[in-house]
Amino acid sequence: MASEGGSPKAPFSVFSRLGTIGDAVMIRHTVFSLPFAVAAVLLETSGRPPLDKVLWILVAAFGARNAANALNRIIDRRIDAKNPRTSSRPLPQGRISELELWLFTAAMLIMLIVGAAMLNPLCLALLPLAGIMVFGYSYTKRWTWLCHYWLGITCSAATMGAFLGISGAFHLRYFPITAGVALWVAGFDILYALQDIEFDRKEGLHSVPARFGANGARVIAALGHAGTILGLASIFFFWPSPGPASAAAIALCAILLAAEHLVSRGGTEKHIRIAAYNINEILPFVFLLGVAIDVYLV
Repeated sequence: MASEGGSPKAPFSVFSRLGTIGDAVMIRHTVFSLPFAVAAVLLETSGRPPLDKVLWILVAAFGARNAANALNRIIDRRIDAKNPRTSSRPLPQGRISELELWLFTAAMLIMLIVGAAMLNPLCLALLPLAGIMVFGYSYTKRWTWLCHYWLGITCSAATMGAFLGISGAFHLRYFPITAGVALWVAGFDILYALQDIEFDRKEGLHSVPARFGANGARVIAALGHAGTILGLASIFFFWPSPGPASAAAIALCAILLAAEHLVSRGGTEKHIRIAAYNINEILPFVFLLGVAIDVYLV
């Protein structure tokens, strides 16, 4: 009869709380960063990466991304509660507490710090800069429409961090592809912000759509995504392994980005979500697959 008491349910309660936190920070969107980081490792090591470094790169990237998103939920909790589109999120709805998100943030920051420390002194020394990027993003929308690019740079730090984790030094070849990833994130974040033009203007929040309107925002996002393709294509100039599979993957990425812009013109929340989220969950894996095929099979 003891099994009918409350204690056996405790593990299920813990998993339920973790699931709600994962939903709050959209933990599955970690896929936006990790495939590019892995591709960077494969390029820099010609497919023979030290497995311990791969582990710590993934730990650091996972921690940084999810700490940033958890902080965003905490910092923007009042804005999210006002916005009809975001008022159903777990924190405004009271399905999780600020304390739980703070504890989750602390755990993710520990992952970032440990991962960086286990890589090399440069990664450890750059942690204050990482902290500024992670903590700063949520405040940028309060004073500049360039907030999307801050987010892009923050997310692309996983790609640059992967390179630095392997080599322990900055090299020029790291910057074009990292910039491409930053422009990719900024571009789809601009499309996502199309949903909130009127709300942002009413609340005095800054975004590209609020500043330039829907049509202007679409043009700016498209130009950024053109830069993404150029950044990804730069791998042919700096590493010996890219070949036909990488070229095909980049071409498919261009098609996916074009589809993203076409779908977003549907204008509904569903269209924007498919364009900004679903399509972009596929794109990094397409690029990684192309790089991996060239590295290991061609």
